[in-house]
Amino acid sequence: MASQHLSARSRARGFTLIELMVGLALGLLTTLVIGSVLVLADGKKRTLSEGADAQANGALALYALQREIQMAGYGTSINPAALGCPIKGSYKDPSAPADTPAIPFTPVLAPVTIVNGANGAPDTITILQSRKPGFSTPIAIASDHAKTDNFFVVKSSLGVAVDDLMIAVPESGLWDASHWCTLFSVTSDNAASPTDTTLSNTRIPHASGGTNKWNRSSVFPDDGYARNGYLLNLGSMALNTYSINAGNDMVVTSNTAGGVNSTAEAVFSQIVNLQAMYGKDTTGTGTVDTYDTTTPTTAADWQRVLAIRIAVVARSNQKELEAVTASAPQWDVGAGSTISGTSACHGDSKCLPLKVSHLTDWQRYRYRVYDTVVPLRNVLWNSAKTP
Repeated sequence: MASQHLSARSRARGFTLIELMVGLALGLLTTLVIGSVLVLADGKKRTLSEGADAQANGALALYALQREIQMAGYGTSINPAALGCPIKGSYKDPSAPADTPAIPFTPVLAPVTIVNGANGAPDTITILQSRKPGFSTPIAIASDHAKTDNFFVVKSSLGVAVDDLMIAVPESGLWDASHWCTLFSVTSDNAASPTDTTLSNTRIPHASGGTNKWNRSSVFPDDGYARNGYLLNLGSMALNTYSINAGNDMVVTSNTAGGVNSTAEAVFSQIVNLQAMYGKDTTGTGTVDTYDTTTPTTAADWQRVLAIRIAVVARSNQKELEAVTASAPQWDVGAGSTISGTSACHGDSKCLPLKVSHLTDWQRYRYRVYDTVVPLRNVLWNSAKTP
């Protein structure tokens, strides 16, 4: 009986200290393994998710730019000789205080204008096109227009409506320092007399005063516009400028018939660089043979611009726990590229580095590059036409 009682007490005494320490060690090791697996899985999930976000933002930003550049020059590029003509306009809201100065409006008559960012900083792209519903055709000026006149005599005002923005272009589109393009707004008072201030089949008025925001005789050349010049109908106008702000958003600033320099509107987030180049035909063959960032200064130079090449750099939203990017993203511009600053990459191809080092902790983010070449189809279609 005593032997059986002793055996029962022995079996009920529990784990030894060594057994507890071994079990604790195994538990800690298991926890460590499970934790490592979870961290790795979460990192993979975050990388895939943020990569998808960057891909969506970059692809949509590129598509938006491509779509608008495809329409660049609609209604404004009818005469190649007029490309590059400096436009003068003046905007002032009549409801503003009398001592409020008018805002100068000085773009150029070109489908796309690129402002090159310094030292690899993002570029700025400005796109001009008519927003006239239905159609936009040039209108021939039938009589000389003096600087102080408040109407144009035209051969036909077909398609013109009150409040349309229009651009007066010198005879044959030939512009110089004394003969520029002028922006004005169509008015009509429907008065029985004088009929010159009423919009008609052969009259396009642009009287100042009242609620008009654009019309001032000071923006017209001193010797006005000779007959055989012409008018371009912008309708409500679309002059949109795309850039990258300090918050790494691609933003658009618009100029319309209702105002100038609207508040920049963020359209796509985490776009950290935007680069653009003019595609030029320097040999007269009708095909692009070089790309550069030099903005043309003459009509002849503008006529050589047949396409725009753009690259967008998108960044992931989430900062990684460690460095994942060792060098600047590369823009592959093709094996036969003559673009300055390229270096060999991807075998026989050539690449341009796209700056991201200006960003805080730039090495702890992932980047994707999206690029395309957009033909200026309105320029190409009108290259052999004159109004």
